[in-house]
Amino acid sequence: MNNVLKFVLLIIGIGLVGYGLYDLLTPEFSIDAGPLQVEAHGDNTQSYAMIIFGILSLVGGLAFRKR
Repeated sequence: MNNVLKFVLLIIGIGLVGYGLYDLLTPEFSIDAGPLQVEAHGDNTQSYAMIIFGILSLVGGLAFRKR
């Protein structure tokens, strides 16, 4: 049971960190109209929260290795 939980926490942590970084680094909206280029950037608090929860999940998964 501990091995399954450790594996699930590690996979979820990697996924959350990866998606949070992807969401943080890519622009949300972009318009190209001739020489005019417009990019809209929104609030990144959800990306930061996903990265933090991913790191917490990774730490939790690694903590099961010690037992």
